[in-house]
Amino acid sequence: MDGMLLHAFVYLAAAVLAVPVANRLGLGSVLGYLIAGILIGPALGLVGSETKDIQQIAEFGVVMMLFLVGLELEPKLLWEMRGRLLGLGGLQVGLTAVAIAAFALWQGLYWGLGLAIGLVFAMSSTAIVIQTLNEKGLTKTEGGRASFAVLLFQDISVIAVLALIPFLARPESLRLAPWLNAPMGQSPAVHGTARLVAGLPDWGYALVVLGAVAVVVLGGHYLSRPLFRYIAESRLREVFTASALLLVVGTALLMTLVGLSPALGTFLAGVVLANSEFRHELRSDIEPFKGILMGIFFITVGAGIDFGILSRDFVTVLGLTLGVMGLKTAVLLVLARLFRLQAGDRWLFALSLAQAGEFGFVLLGFCVQNGVVQGNIARTLSLVIALSMLLTPALFILYERLIAPRLRNGSGPPAADTIDEEGTVVIAGIGRFGQIINRLLVAAGVDTVVLDHRADQIDLLRKLGIKSYYGEASRPDLLHAAGLGRARLFIVAIDDRDRAVEMVEYCRRTYPQVRILARAYDVSHLYLLKRAGADLAMREVYDTSLGMGAAALRELGMHPYKVERMTRAFRRHESEGLAGMYDLWDEDPDIARNLDLQAVIRKHVGTLQDALNADRMQLHDRTERGWTPPSRGFSRESDEWQ
Repeated sequence: MDGMLLHAFVYLAAAVLAVPVANRLGLGSVLGYLIAGILIGPALGLVGSETKDIQQIAEFGVVMMLFLVGLELEPKLLWEMRGRLLGLGGLQVGLTAVAIAAFALWQGLYWGLGLAIGLVFAMSSTAIVIQTLNEKGLTKTEGGRASFAVLLFQDISVIAVLALIPFLARPESLRLAPWLNAPMGQSPAVHGTARLVAGLPDWGYALVVLGAVAVVVLGGHYLSRPLFRYIAESRLREVFTASALLLVVGTALLMTLVGLSPALGTFLAGVVLANSEFRHELRSDIEPFKGILMGIFFITVGAGIDFGILSRDFVTVLGLTLGVMGLKTAVLLVLARLFRLQAGDRWLFALSLAQAGEFGFVLLGFCVQNGVVQGNIARTLSLVIALSMLLTPALFILYERLIAPRLRNGSGPPAADTIDEEGTVVIAGIGRFGQIINRLLVAAGVDTVVLDHRADQIDLLRKLGIKSYYGEASRPDLLHAAGLGRARLFIVAIDDRDRAVEMVEYCRRTYPQVRILARAYDVSHLYLLKRAGADLAMREVYDTSLGMGAAALRELGMHPYKVERMTRAFRRHESEGLAGMYDLWDEDPDIARNLDLQAVIRKHVGTLQDALNADRMQLHDRTERGWTPPSRGFSRESDEWQ
């Protein structure tokens, strides 16, 4: 017990001390965890042989991560990515394995050994890649989506590779190349599993596997919802958390017992539950466990690096590591061009998958078990895998700081702003749609809190005198900080159709008292938003934006006559302002660098409220005969807003 507590203290202390420093230096959390592992392992010797056992437990973080990824994907989206899944993924694994096998054959190795090594190195690190893509906000880019498709195919292909490895064994034919010689010792750890399929014929094994998949799909679809609904009615959050963990652990155990990848099984369970009304709660409950286990896994990778072998043959090991990463990068760049990825996405795709991965350790151990790879060779290869994983965060930094700025004039997103105010209305999205709504409300004296995930857009608006906050508006903690629970209106003005529906669902379920106005892309999206709980969904473009702003004023208690006068005045003011700014815009379309245009826009924004107030004092004209002004002392609730 004392030893376990000591090890837990050492690992957690290393993470707490190293990761914030790495983040502050711009290195990312993954590299911070790896450095922490190196410090407590090879550098200071605070941990030892227990690292492999801890790593097997920490690898469950990968299982949880793929469950969370599955929650973000609907089966329809998974079917739509089948081309990249089979095309990009299949070609990447096949071409990488063949290329490495050809090199090994040229070095005098038996072809079976070369192919086994190629299959080991063809795998990439699901843990590092997805974690880093999420941190840097690159998951939904084309390069990020392509990387995920390849990683998913690799996880699926592990099953076939495990079946193929025993047929590659010919120990008597192994001829060791000079660059693979290393001292003998304990072989890499092998993940032992107790399987239900032991001794079954092929047709029996196939039936058991199909049955297990059917249990996950049908159980997730028909049984999980009543179970979670029953547990939710108890209003015991810890029981719901326990049930979420039970689902993930049970699915992983079932997949392990039938010889499938537990990560693949939980991913499938996540996809099945992607349309569940409980997916937000599941994500929030699993996320903390996933985060800490993933961190410990990365620490064990760093702690497990054998610097003894590295110091004895540094040039050879480093050369093999860079050679493997260079070859994989070349293959990935060719495939990215073949599948027509843009330049920035092409480099992101290639650099993010250039390393070997955690499944490489599993396959390598299985190769040793079956006599395909000798123990001394395996230790050298496992060191190459670990070093390539250690170098991966540096490749992301290279992409972020050197390649991306040149190709797309962009960099990684900053941290979310601290929201220091609350408003009557919370607006998600401040693009061309949300800007019009926000300006009308502010000019009418309504306090708003605006959130947007584009840092450059927020910076530009601040230069123009429009207050807004940077942050992902779909994050529950940011919505809570913005005071959504005490607001009267929530306006969803983002241009991401899927996220808009998710945000409406979350707000309706969590803050049922808040009225929701949402921007719809088209008729089908409008129906989805209404079904999700939006009180009003309006299709986009300028008139719709102005109409939603007017609807917001009416919802807040302003008389329809006043609203109509103000929207007409707004339209006239907007038209005059656009006409006056045309020449400046034509001279320099880049607003961020056009100081003269910024000054005119600031003046235009500043005069809007005066224009609306002046219009309200004017007498009626003939176009307003159908409107009745409010009676003296009119008050729906209050004509003033705090």
